[in-house]
Amino acid sequence: MEQHNLQTGIRDHVWMHMANHKHLFEGDRTPVITHGEGHHIFDDTGRKLIDGLAGLFVVQVGHGREELAQAAYDQTKKLGFFPLWSYTHEPAIQLSERLAGYAPGDLNRVFLTSGGGDSVESALKLAKNYFRLTGKPGKHKVISRATAYHGTPHGALSVTSLPDLRNQFAPLVPGAHKVPNTNFYRADDRFAGDEKAFGQWAADRIAEAIEFEGADSVAAVFLEPVQNSGGCFPPPPGYFERVREICDEHDVLLVSDETICAFGRIGSMFACNDFDYVPDIITCAKGITSGYAPLGAMIASDRLFEPFGKGGETFYHGYTFGGHPVACHVAMANLDIFESEELNTRVATNAPTFRKTLEKLLDLPIVGDVRGEGYFYGIELVKDQATKETFTAEECERVLKGFVSSALYERGLYCRADDRGEPVIQLSPPLTCGPEDFEEMEQIIRSVLTDAWELI
Repeated sequence: MEQHNLQTGIRDHVWMHMANHKHLFEGDRTPVITHGEGHHIFDDTGRKLIDGLAGLFVVQVGHGREELAQAAYDQTKKLGFFPLWSYTHEPAIQLSERLAGYAPGDLNRVFLTSGGGDSVESALKLAKNYFRLTGKPGKHKVISRATAYHGTPHGALSVTSLPDLRNQFAPLVPGAHKVPNTNFYRADDRFAGDEKAFGQWAADRIAEAIEFEGADSVAAVFLEPVQNSGGCFPPPPGYFERVREICDEHDVLLVSDETICAFGRIGSMFACNDFDYVPDIITCAKGITSGYAPLGAMIASDRLFEPFGKGGETFYHGYTFGGHPVACHVAMANLDIFESEELNTRVATNAPTFRKTLEKLLDLPIVGDVRGEGYFYGIELVKDQATKETFTAEECERVLKGFVSSALYERGLYCRADDRGEPVIQLSPPLTCGPEDFEEMEQIIRSVLTDAWELI
């Protein structure tokens, strides 16, 4: 398509996700991504960029992997589609066995979905249904953390904590309550640099919320291993150990939402293994196929499946395309790449270098904090490093959205500049990236932030 037709097609027909379209009617253009190779993407002007966000925390093995395209083709010829409603197929069986093998503890039952939001929705329904079937129908409330994002289906959106995403669609599913997150950079001075004490305090707020609502009314706690929204909040030492104790004490399910953190993003196939805790449910998607086909999963413990196995109950929930045979076969090929190229080991080896490279940005006056784990980092921007003063809404609009986002793109780095919480730049590159790529990303960010400081 010619440039004019592309832009006209976007303006007149494409409804982009989570996007403001006003600029299209004011004559501005929107870049069109044409193809990808490895950890680079290319647009319709010929610009080459590092994919510093792996699409959307997705493309773990990089773009243009012919073996994944071949897997999709082979499965399409054999069985292009069949649902998991009462019957199943070989790719779903093989993938379920493999995921159960990666998961910790007795998380052996895999419910395949279409994506991350569907996986969270499934976990929410399972938590409520399980307690209803086991004689505790009052347990229906859920707890999640401030500024957390858990998806857009109506139930998952209730678990989400971002007002701008929620308010358009109110009223939401009732019974969702929020507790403080693990943003240690913004912690009270009383913790005086003691991350473990802060983690214990944050975990205890979950206990406090359960006790306030009444343990007989709370079904589940939804937590990401490293919280995405707000800018990559890792768990402080001892945090998940304490959360697990709290959930066990009050008979509350712990859901590890690993839509972003699974499949090597932090290091292991499942990030709960990196932080040494065993949840009752894992929700995942994104990197399961490296984005080459849409797929997600809810992985539950044997205990939670018991009423639906020997108990004979039916979980009346499902998706037409959940566990699509082509997507499952692609996922198996994707996981083969993980193992043959030792990508989990690669992340564990290179993660300290990634951190060290990004921490060089702390010499810029606009950078307040660099935080994250594995190949998943946030760089928080501030007006004053000493006081941690953040930007006003007008400054965020003018500097972060009006300059930083476009400047990063123009200088060759696709990533996310976000102000859902404090203003941050988020990085989540393909797992195939290495030290030279980290240096290039740091240099681009440095040049953009140096210029952005002059605009304040």
